[in-house]
Amino acid sequence: MHDSIDLKGRRNARKHSIQAIYQWQLTQFSIREIEQQFQDDYLGKRVDTAYFQTLLHEVPTNITQIDAAITTHVSRPMQDIDPIELAVLRLATFELLFRVEIPHQVVINEALELAKTFGSQDSHRFVNGVLDKVARIARPIEFSSAFKN
Repeated sequence: MHDSIDLKGRRNARKHSIQAIYQWQLTQFSIREIEQQFQDDYLGKRVDTAYFQTLLHEVPTNITQIDAAITTHVSRPMQDIDPIELAVLRLATFELLFRVEIPHQVVINEALELAKTFGSQDSHRFVNGVLDKVARIARPIEFSSAFKN
């Protein structure tokens, strides 16, 4: 299964998705408008466009459930979370909740890389703390089995 997944393309899809979700959060433009703007950006680059589209469309569609999973583990109101950190948390929480074929360690590691790339100096620490707690709830069997090996 992993052989058929283009990991670089998937990583780039997440990178573009974070930027698009960030834009959606700040502007409230329609997902279709934002998707169109990103079409030119990833043409000719190694991007898993299908996964980009999945993330871009599914995160807003499932935002209520995603935000509920996040708010349980943060001590501040959602509007006080840095928009980049929030975009990373939302994307990774979507993957933890709805893309169970992706191991939680991969989801968290990818999110930390995105937080380091786009966020402030210590944003990856905040993101890691929240996602670790979300993973324990969203994937209790997978999470607990990781510590038995």
